Amino acid sequence: METDKNSRLLYLYEALICGESLQKKEAAARFGVNERSIQRDIDCLRNFFAGQNPPREILYNAKEQRYELTSTAETFLTCGELLAVCKILLDSRSMPKEEMEAILDKLLDRCTSPQSRKLLKQILANERFYYIEPHHGKRLSERLWTLGQAVWSRSVIEVTYHTQRGEHKERMLQPVGLLFSEYYFYLTAFIEDIDRAAHFDNAEDPFPTIYRVDRIEKIRVLDEHFHVPYSRRFSEGEFRKRVQFMYGGKLETVHFIYKGPSVEAVLDRLPTAEILSERDGCYEIRAEVFGRGIEMWLRSQGDYIERME
Repeated sequence: METDKNSRLLYLYEALICGESLQKKEAAARFGVNERSIQRDIDCLRNFFAGQNPPREILYNAKEQRYELTSTAETFLTCGELLAVCKILLDSRSMPKEEMEAILDKLLDRCTSPQSRKLLKQILANERFYYIEPHHGKRLSERLWTLGQAVWSRSVIEVTYHTQRGEHKERMLQPVGLLFSEYYFYLTAFIEDIDRAAHFDNAEDPFPTIYRVDRIEKIRVLDEHFHVPYSRRFSEGEFRKRVQFMYGGKLETVHFIYKGPSVEAVLDRLPTAEILSERDGCYEIRAEVFGRGIEMWLRSQGDYIERME
């Protein structure tokens, strides 16, 4: 009996090492045992691989119903990295609780050992229990993936958008970027076939319009594609550095004196900011930003900010 078990383990080990995937039903039929025996063999091998240097893990592919061995430990996040990612996700409050829980569970399943997984779950348990989901309550993962593919393929999309005023607008859009800020995901897109002079304060504004993803009620990806000349190609990173609170407006340069306790926080909030001078803890700062959002932030700082012309 022990010889039979050793033979199964060697067979399963060799198959996994060679990059093959295993199905319990097939392996059980091959050796004339029940699937529980194969599961115990897999659990045994899982512990063996986890203790190797570098550790490796046997993962279950639910869609294919097969077990696979990861290539190396370098494909895993460390426990510290996993903790950081989970904390960021929880603090973002960007998704309904059910959707957030599913993502966190999948991340924690990537731990290289059951002990680490258990400890991480304990560390995160309180924050997960008291997680406050966004008021919109809409699942976003599939919506984000649809939009992300449209951005990448330069596909025109047709959407129904629910505005902050409660209006429903039909739009043909050229999607150029996805961003996240202050609890919400946003799509940046250029609008097709619209009278810019009638609908925009600045008809010559070269920047895209910003849409909250959870307010996009219907999305239809069309076969039509759009082309953006390289000289006008939209850069999510550069745009993100200049937009505050996801409000658009005219691109402008602000110039102010900061007298608060942490100039570092200002530099983190305004990535384009530069310190021009400093005297007695007062910093002269200049930054390139979009107007409406920065005005909100400047007013929120109260006496810490002295605006300069």
